Amino acid sequence: MAVRLEMHVAGRIEDYALIGDMQTAALVCRDGTVDWLCLPRFDSQAIFAGLLGTEEHGFWRLGPAFEPHGEAPDATRRTYRGDSLILESEWDTPRGTVRVTDFMPPRDGAPQLIRIVEGVSGRVRMRSALRMRFSYGRIVPWVHKVDNRTVGVAGPDSVWLDSDTDTYGKDLTTYSDFTVAPGDRVTFTLSWQPSHKEQPALPDPQGSLEATADFWREWVDHCTYHGPYREAVVRSLITLKALTYAPTGGIVAAPTTSLPEEIGGVRNWDYRYTWLRDAAITLSSLLRTGYREEARAWREWLLRAVAGDPENLQIMYGIAGERELGEAELDWLPGYENSGPVRVGNGAAHQLQLDVYGEVTEALHLAHMTGLARNDYASLLQLKLIRYLEKHWDQPDEGIWEVRGPRRHFVHSKVMAWVAVDRTIKLIESGDADGPLERWRDLRDEIHRDVCEKGYDPERNTFTQSYGSKELDASLLLIPQMGFLPPDDKRVIGTIEAIQRELSTEDGFILRYPTEGAHEGVDGLPGDEGAFLACSFWMADDLAMIGRVDEARRLFERLLSLRNDLGLLAEEWDPRLQRQVGNFPQAFSHVPLIDTALRLTASGAYGG
Repeated sequence: MAVRLEMHVAGRIEDYALIGDMQTAALVCRDGTVDWLCLPRFDSQAIFAGLLGTEEHGFWRLGPAFEPHGEAPDATRRTYRGDSLILESEWDTPRGTVRVTDFMPPRDGAPQLIRIVEGVSGRVRMRSALRMRFSYGRIVPWVHKVDNRTVGVAGPDSVWLDSDTDTYGKDLTTYSDFTVAPGDRVTFTLSWQPSHKEQPALPDPQGSLEATADFWREWVDHCTYHGPYREAVVRSLITLKALTYAPTGGIVAAPTTSLPEEIGGVRNWDYRYTWLRDAAITLSSLLRTGYREEARAWREWLLRAVAGDPENLQIMYGIAGERELGEAELDWLPGYENSGPVRVGNGAAHQLQLDVYGEVTEALHLAHMTGLARNDYASLLQLKLIRYLEKHWDQPDEGIWEVRGPRRHFVHSKVMAWVAVDRTIKLIESGDADGPLERWRDLRDEIHRDVCEKGYDPERNTFTQSYGSKELDASLLLIPQMGFLPPDDKRVIGTIEAIQRELSTEDGFILRYPTEGAHEGVDGLPGDEGAFLACSFWMADDLAMIGRVDEARRLFERLLSLRNDLGLLAEEWDPRLQRQVGNFPQAFSHVPLIDTALRLTASGAYGG
């Protein structure tokens, strides 16, 4: 009977599972297709880019064979093996049941993607279809056999396929057809190696599986949170760990580029870099759940990245601290569901975002307060950052949302400048640094007065997005969380209630700020976007802080229900299409999930 496996259409964003080795990551669809994989690093060129194009741009499907002109069946069920990043997918077919286990072992040599097929019941006909395409789907590699191993070579890269079943080539695709019965086990390993080097060592799939399971078991054992939301918190922590580049400690915002914030729109960005803001708040969550080693590694990454030049602090860097992240468009890729352009690099790297100084200082402060071993240069860096802010805090900037419109005096940026000064004052008061204490206390008071006078609308009893504007911004929800004003201050409560009225969807989820549809708004871009998940978690936090804990819990549990079947979140939720949008999975969504769970647990505000 003929089988066909060449056609494949990318799934919905929430249809994907994440696997990774703390240096790169792959996305696996429900039908067993790997549609995204960059090798050897998160920010390398993709070998499978079908997620942003078509099957012609690279994919690897492994699953039950199916009839000509049919569609690849989705797995009947899938889960991660315990608290790990080992994906197990099972298909119930008319002829039996089969399981595929996908994982990437923590790297000790060549990066590997390992797929293990096991027969569970009956006899199931299987097919692997591997279409390697280098340079984001643009280049067809030279595929040939070396010592019974299949290798694809293009320029500096080579990818090696090892399997204990036969493979053959057809239509520029590598296939394998086989049948599994109960107890049968067939393995596939894809390894990357620089093309000028000798071939990588032969893989040990079973040994790698056991080592990977041990790694995640031991890592999760360090988690200090044991509250009612432990499942969601642990899955989020594992996701954050997976987004950490192990050699340097840098944390990517997401492992993908150009997954759209609006299906069919132009709000498509490359998130495979380390935003200081995202990494700093990730550090905060890791510290508060017991992960001090990750916090230490990130602090060391920060000190290397900033080096001796804090006056030219960037908002983001490459995962090894690279500064040049030039933005380009890949015009041969049509984009996810025709959402173009597809971008690599990020032109926002050199924007002025004054809030970053506050987030970095807050992270260093928390590391200090939780007993992370003292680093004298970290304290020196903190002082240098404040000396810069002392001269520049009153300038307009692009703000937390990286607007590509005109600079403004964003209220959140000013509030975070206040945070930076406040935390540095506390460092000096603790005796662990020296600085002009009285002068910086005066500066702290000056920034506070400035925000309260120019960023507050007394008629509506709310802070506003920027000085002189009427628009609101969900980043204002951080005012009580950062200690700028107490939660019971009438201006805080008024701001929370105004955001609920003006930036809330019908489901109670929160938009970042007003967008202008077809016209360019404050962010300088046409189109709209979904509800921003981080902002929605911030709202739940604020509601708990002002005593509306039952309302906070209900919102939090609605947010948990948006996670996919594996507990993963993208950047946003489209309330109209009822689906996840934006890059996936997104650190900036999983971090506030952890924070809100900790707050609700501390308040006793949880069901059951």
